[in-house]
Amino acid sequence: MPQSASPLAPFRHLTFRSLWTATLASNLGGLVQAVGAGWLMTSISNSDDMVALVQAATTLPIMIFSLAAGALADSFDRRNIMLTAQIMMMVVSTILAVFALTGGLTPWFLLAFTFLIGCGTALHNPSWQASMGDLVPREDLPGAVTLNSMGYNLMRSVGPALGGMIVALAGAALAFALNAVSYIALIVALTRWKPRRAPHTLPREAFGSAISAGLRYIIMSPNLLKVMFRSFLFGLAAISVLALLPLVARDLVKGGAFTYGILLGCFGAGAIIGALLNARVREIWRNETIVRAAFLIFALSAVLLSYSRDTWLSCLMLLPAGACWVMTLSLFNVTVQLSTPRWVVGRALAIYQTAAFGGMASGSWIWGLIADAHGANSALFVSGLVLLIGALIGLRYALPEFGTLNLDPLDRFHEPELSLDLRPRSGPIMVTLDYEIAQEDIRPFLRAMAQRRRIRIRDGARQWALLRDLENPHIWTESYHVPTWVEYVRHHQRRTFADAEVFDRILALHRGAEPPRVRRMIERQTVPVRDDTPLKQHPELH
Repeated sequence: MPQSASPLAPFRHLTFRSLWTATLASNLGGLVQAVGAGWLMTSISNSDDMVALVQAATTLPIMIFSLAAGALADSFDRRNIMLTAQIMMMVVSTILAVFALTGGLTPWFLLAFTFLIGCGTALHNPSWQASMGDLVPREDLPGAVTLNSMGYNLMRSVGPALGGMIVALAGAALAFALNAVSYIALIVALTRWKPRRAPHTLPREAFGSAISAGLRYIIMSPNLLKVMFRSFLFGLAAISVLALLPLVARDLVKGGAFTYGILLGCFGAGAIIGALLNARVREIWRNETIVRAAFLIFALSAVLLSYSRDTWLSCLMLLPAGACWVMTLSLFNVTVQLSTPRWVVGRALAIYQTAAFGGMASGSWIWGLIADAHGANSALFVSGLVLLIGALIGLRYALPEFGTLNLDPLDRFHEPELSLDLRPRSGPIMVTLDYEIAQEDIRPFLRAMAQRRRIRIRDGARQWALLRDLENPHIWTESYHVPTWVEYVRHHQRRTFADAEVFDRILALHRGAEPPRVRRMIERQTVPVRDDTPLKQHPELH
């Protein structure tokens, strides 16, 4: 993938351009609503903890429900999922506006409505992020992810200031009403989009199995685990700035709702600068260098923000923080997308968002507690120290480079002709492969089989084992189980070109005159009184 590709290249694709533009309106409304909720909480509650919980109520649903939403994104029509989420958020925002207008909002009601809007976001995000690979080709994927971040932060530079002005002049009810209207453009754009639907040769994976498969894929992918861990740390520490910004505006710089909007706008402006510089920065530095620098710069911004008592200086500190925010999160996102095959990309992105937003939700609560006890300035200072630790952790858990692996489906597998009359749910199935390995090749064989084991388990195999014949030590047998025949077929359909490189190395070490012998067997834990898997009836035999 050429790193020098233009960040604006995805705009060549009409559908992406249409959905991206409609998303701007939705993001604008969401940011206006966020300002209204954050500032309204300072009016109806005297607790700093409750103010920080507004941010937590937005991010907590993403942490809780993203994995389920990712499984839905990989199993169902993504456009319909996004439409459902947008309509749900529009209805909730309308009800919130009515409550605010009639004076019926309490702090807990406000948190409940904010939580429900966060649930809609949790449902929408995995499908939207996973759709990037359907809207643009692979070489434009980093640009598409960056443009998504830039679009959000473009609205962040305008929306908070607009929201602050609306709240100051007309109250939070109007901010909530504008958010309800803002969903219409995206609903219309999604209705007009007619995505190409890939044919499904296998029955849809069960919901619970789909979630397990996504978790298993991440657990057996060391590079993805590093991304998840680092994104959690960044979200945990960096959210302090956004969660405590209402308190910075009110207590540190002695401003009002409009000042809060200006501060958020500066954070958004910095994010736009970061998005525009993103492609150029990736050309010059490695991913880990960028992420480590972002941790350190954000830490410095948070500490200086804790000492600032002037609006202009606080605005200045928020510019690099915003740039680091978008560079880091977009880099995490692209790394996940380029390191994951299409069959599981929705779940992988959902787990990434669970990690990142889980850190944000936890951080919002933690920094709110510290601010309530010791002041916003102390909370910001401590978060800066945590960010410094996050940068140092990169020395041990470095972020991987963008994968150059070919993760397209291999499509070498052809379902064998069976003599038994199996059904898709027949099982469990045991598979064995016999290899003939010379003594001098055992070390490279075992290294390759260690990778083979990880790939097998990652793609759904169970009880994997490697056995050596005691009487013929040159014979090695790989064995594994799958629950049903359809899961055996699904296991092989998940294999990618990158996975084939490992098996090709193993085949090169095989010394037998024939290819490794494969045996597929249905397992019985008890002995039935009659044969419950009869031979197939072939018409030519009658």
